[in-house]
Amino acid sequence: MSNLIEQYLGIGPALQSKLLATFIIILAVYILQRLVVKFLLKAIDEITIRYQWQKIILYTSVIIAVILLIRVWFGAFESLGTYFGLLTAGLAIALKDLLVNFVGWVFILIRKPFNVGDRIQIGDITGDVIDLRIFQFSVIEVGNWVDSDQSTGRIIHIPNGHVFTKSQANYTAGFEYIWNEIPVLITFESDWKKAKKILLDAVNKHAIHFNEEAERQIKAAARKFLIFYKTLTPIVYTAKKDSGVMLSMRYLCKVRMRRSTEEAIWEEVLEQFTHHDDIHFAYPTQRFYNNMQEGKGGK
Repeated sequence: MSNLIEQYLGIGPALQSKLLATFIIILAVYILQRLVVKFLLKAIDEITIRYQWQKIILYTSVIIAVILLIRVWFGAFESLGTYFGLLTAGLAIALKDLLVNFVGWVFILIRKPFNVGDRIQIGDITGDVIDLRIFQFSVIEVGNWVDSDQSTGRIIHIPNGHVFTKSQANYTAGFEYIWNEIPVLITFESDWKKAKKILLDAVNKHAIHFNEEAERQIKAAARKFLIFYKTLTPIVYTAKKDSGVMLSMRYLCKVRMRRSTEEAIWEEVLEQFTHHDDIHFAYPTQRFYNNMQEGKGGK
């Protein structure tokens, strides 16, 4: 058979052996890849994970086939150590995402940028961490289309490798309080001093009152993260805006109580403002000026 092929096709025995080896390698790798996909992935029901493993198995099969074909055609490596070195490098490329996510998991466990129960923001996603796994962690989403950091009910699975590529914010690490501000815009004609006193009383009534535990947390956080707060009590800032006087209530609250405290403060403010005719909210309006009616004279 070899002589016939050489006689009619002009293909020598050496080239015939390489072509046969190429065919056997491609067929063997293909069959092995199909068997692994069929039997190994049978127990995986989640479509996303199944798809990812199918891609990984495919890439790994292609890399193994390429390395074997290089060995057949070019004899690029003779030693067993070189062969396994290239095989390992190929697998590392194929499994890059899994390796990065595994290293990210180790980083999370050792460095502890967040723990289960923390409220964090990573990239554009904000949520409460509910699970940490080898390749991914899960958060229950807050915010998005829901106002004031309330839960949307969605669980988002985030690859651990994102801790190396995306910025992270931890709402609760070391110090479980955040600053919240409520702006109140009143007209220039309003008694802004009286309004400021009402706002300060309202925010003092409904904001948290620090105890020894809270003070201890603040001091511990300051030592660990080099944070320093000079004023912890609620305060109302005054600023002039185009359409009125802006009074901004600033106060500390627990991370998961921002909406409830804001609601209580607003209800108090609305109730108090109804008793004072010299305080009015400012909002977009139009004013038509008539020179004659306003007593300016002239035409």
